[in-house]
Amino acid sequence: MQTSLHRRTLLKGAGVSLALPLLESTSPAFGASSPPARRMVFVCTTLGLHSPYLWPETPGRDYESTPYLDLLEDHRGDFTLMSGLQHEDQVGRQPHDSEMTWLTAARKPGVGGFRNTVSVDQVAAGHVGDRTRFPSLTLGTANSKSQSYTANGVMIPSQTSPARLFAKLFLAGSREEVRRQRQKLSDGKSILDELGSQARSLRRRASAADNHLLDDYFDSVRAAESNITAAQGWLGRPKPNVDAEQPTDVPDHRDLIGRVQLLVDLVPLIVQTDSTRVVSIMIQDHFVVPKVEGVTGNHHHLSHHGQQPEKIAQLKRIETEIVQCFGSLLGQLKSQEESGGTLLDHTTVLFGSNLGNANAHHTRNLPVFLAGGGLRHEGYVVHDEGTPLCNLFVAMLNRMGVETDRFGQSTGALSL
Repeated sequence: MQTSLHRRTLLKGAGVSLALPLLESTSPAFGASSPPARRMVFVCTTLGLHSPYLWPETPGRDYESTPYLDLLEDHRGDFTLMSGLQHEDQVGRQPHDSEMTWLTAARKPGVGGFRNTVSVDQVAAGHVGDRTRFPSLTLGTANSKSQSYTANGVMIPSQTSPARLFAKLFLAGSREEVRRQRQKLSDGKSILDELGSQARSLRRRASAADNHLLDDYFDSVRAAESNITAAQGWLGRPKPNVDAEQPTDVPDHRDLIGRVQLLVDLVPLIVQTDSTRVVSIMIQDHFVVPKVEGVTGNHHHLSHHGQQPEKIAQLKRIETEIVQCFGSLLGQLKSQEESGGTLLDHTTVLFGSNLGNANAHHTRNLPVFLAGGGLRHEGYVVHDEGTPLCNLFVAMLNRMGVETDRFGQSTGALSL
């Protein structure tokens, strides 16, 4: 008689432990494969993609290629390029304020009284995040700014160090380091308990208007307590073993592509080890001249090219490297087998931008690639102009097992 193995079974001996991969016998019933986990990955290049090098003239699977699509020819059957998608009311106080609402669709970003809403990645994390060591991972190439927001509209800071992230994901700390981490978590929870008690006392004395504000406070406290409790539970479990070296950070902000590629290279390890099922990456403006051959202007300045051919030529060099990073992500996910398919089959990747035309700062007709996810991809799909990008978000959430028919500005679920 075959017996099932717990999926967290370890081989132990002489003080050494080795985590096993997902085996057939780790299913609840031996011989009956459990469905692989579904994941979603969002990648945003915040300065857009030059439209004439991106969009084909004819839709469908037999679209004629373009300079940027040529770079993805090896993955032609693995993605759908969509036009016509956008968020409404994205003109903010500053020309690039739409960066903060790419995953939320909140209206009028940055204007007086603006408050962001929850991002789609955090909606997914709220439903599946308790099954993994990290509910979600928010990554950035330059600084702590991100596009991930809590239900209270609070930004989740980006992690920008691939080396530290790798250590957090895969390297076991010393006993003393683990002890200190446990103490930090314990102290944090006791502090939150005390704050919660004080807040409840304050609420009894506060006005109705103040109590409305305190509702957000309570929500934040409860979320923090939940996160601490989850972290305490995972702290005692062994981290997964991976056959990869810890990356070395790229300290030079001019090496935009090097910093992007390091983050991209971590994604297959993250999803393969089920460390999280929700990842977002923000390719940020570094405000420097990037170390790309033939480029002498900074990325932001070149994205506002004013139709000057020499600027567009340099912009193409930068964007070519960024699109190739996206292709590298698809290639790495395709090369890893999992449960009768590949990591890409079980991971839905959205790559695009909050700007449809960076030169004019407009947010219409956003470039959107949807890749992987076990979908039957249609090449190039032209949607009606003004179709809510949130309709795609709803469809992605549904595929993650989140039962909803609404998100942000959605009018339904996009057919995939």
